[in-house]
Amino acid sequence: MLVWIVLAIGLVLVAEGLLYALAPSLARKMAETAASVPPATLRLAGIGAVAAGVILVWLGRSMG
Repeated sequence: MLVWIVLAIGLVLVAEGLLYALAPSLARKMAETAASVPPATLRLAGIGAVAAGVILVWLGRSMG
């Protein structure tokens, strides 16, 4: 189980690192936009992202 957690964190770091490495101005613009979004909307987006992540992990584990 710990291996899966480490792999997941590593993949998140790769994805975020690519964003900052390939498009730093886009990353900055996204951060500025997120700062102006109401907290309730950010919370809802976070819940949606968590749900999508859980579904993807479940699908991945059930396939292999």
